[in-house]
Amino acid sequence: MSDHEVNLIEDLMQQFFVIFKGPKDTPYAGGTWKVRVELPDQYPLKLPSIGFVNRIYHPNIDECSGSVCLDVINQTWSPMFGLLNIFENFLPHLLRYANPSDPLNLEASNLMNKDESRYTDMVKKYVQQYALEDLLTKEGENSEEENEDDELSDVGSLSDDDD
Repeated sequence: MSDHEVNLIEDLMQQFFVIFKGPKDTPYAGGTWKVRVELPDQYPLKLPSIGFVNRIYHPNIDECSGSVCLDVINQTWSPMFGLLNIFENFLPHLLRYANPSDPLNLEASNLMNKDESRYTDMVKKYVQQYALEDLLTKEGENSEEENEDDELSDVGSLSDDDD
């Protein structure tokens, strides 16, 4: 997918992560997000489920779950679109032109409506705290170590049973 890194989840073709970079000339510039993509069995007739794994401050993205407001995608989704369209057009457009009147993050929506300068500062703060590329690299290393620990734990429990 163009300049996007894609990693399968447990070798499943319908579930994967895409590394997405914030669009230039926006407060999200310099940010890097891991986006989880799940393709329904009816894809491309039905739209994929997408969600940000690391936190992002945006009115149309749920801060806790990372879910993107599906109404925004649903209104324009067509089987003619592909995943590349989501990552090169839809998401950059959403980050550039938030819709505070249809929020998933009410706090971000209210702040954007009341004080756009403070909203922009909050977006930049989140980028620095949660979306720097080296943070994703560290997260990946930690999850690999956890997986290795899990495998070692499984081996250890098997050897205990052999006694």
